[in-house]
Amino acid sequence: MRERGPPADRDPETLLEFGVINLDKPPGPSAHQVAAWVRDMAGVEQAAHAGTLDPKVTGCLPVLTGTATRAAQVFDESRKGYVAVLELHGTAPSDLESTVAEFEGPLYQKPPRKSAVARRLRTRTVHRLDVLESEARRVLLSVECESGTYIRKLCHDIGLAVGTGGHMGPLRRTKTGGFDDRTLVTFEDFADGLAFWRDHDDPELLCDVVAPAERALEGLPRLTVAFSAASEIANGAPVYAPGVLAHELDGADEGSLVACYTPDGAAVCLGWLVGDPDAADGTVAELERVLV
Repeated sequence: MRERGPPADRDPETLLEFGVINLDKPPGPSAHQVAAWVRDMAGVEQAAHAGTLDPKVTGCLPVLTGTATRAAQVFDESRKGYVAVLELHGTAPSDLESTVAEFEGPLYQKPPRKSAVARRLRTRTVHRLDVLESEARRVLLSVECESGTYIRKLCHDIGLAVGTGGHMGPLRRTKTGGFDDRTLVTFEDFADGLAFWRDHDDPELLCDVVAPAERALEGLPRLTVAFSAASEIANGAPVYAPGVLAHELDGADEGSLVACYTPDGAAVCLGWLVGDPDAADGTVAELERVLV
C-alpha cells in the first residue's frame, strides 16, 4: 500500500491525486463540463462533481480529483442549500410568508420533463424555507433541502399556492453537505494556484484552493485502524475488530456508511458498519470503496 501520509503534509501531486475543490461554478457550463475542465487542468485521470447543477445555475460545486472520485457517493444523500428568485406572475399577496412556510417538511415532487431521472412521484424533504426579501413580483428564497429536491418545481408549486402562478428565476447553490459558500474558490483561483506551483515551485496558493479529500468525509462516522490493518484493507479485506484502534460512531447504526482512517488521519476506505468495534474479533465493516 502506498501511503499518502497525513493530509496536512501532502505535496501538490498527492493533493491533486486525492483532493477536493469547493468550486464556485460559473453560469454556462454543465457540472459535467466543469469536472472535465478540473480534470484536464489538474492533469489527473478523473474528476467527479458532487451533485448536478443546470448550466445556468451557479455556486457550490465540490469537485473530487483523482482517486478521490471513489468517494463521490458521500454526497448522494447530503443536504443542499440554495438561494432562489421566485418570479411571481402577479403581485405578492399579504400572506406570502405564511403560505411559503407551509412548504417546509416532506413534499411530493415529480421531476420535470428535462431531468436525468425517471419522472416518478417521490418524496423530498424541505428542511428550511425562508423569505429573505420580496418586492412586487419577485421573492428571494433561502432553501435547505434533501438531495434531489427540484427547486424549479418548488417555485412553480409556491406560485400556484399563493394564487398568482410563478416560476424560478436565478438560482445559486450555497451548500452541499459540509461545503458552503464561505470557502468557495473560482476557476481563476485554481488556475493561479497551478501556475504558481508549476512555474515558480510555490505550492502555497494551490494548497489554499485544493483540500485533502478527507475534507469530503467529515461528518461520517469514523474508524481508526492500525497501519497493518490498512494494508490488508487496501488488498480487499474487510475491517476486522482487532485492527480497530479507535472509533467515533455516535448515531451510527448497523448498515451506516463509515469512513476508515490510519492513525495519521489518512483515509483508507468507506465501508458499511456490520459489527461491534469493541469486540475481541469479528468483522466491524464490510468494504464499499477502497480509497488507497
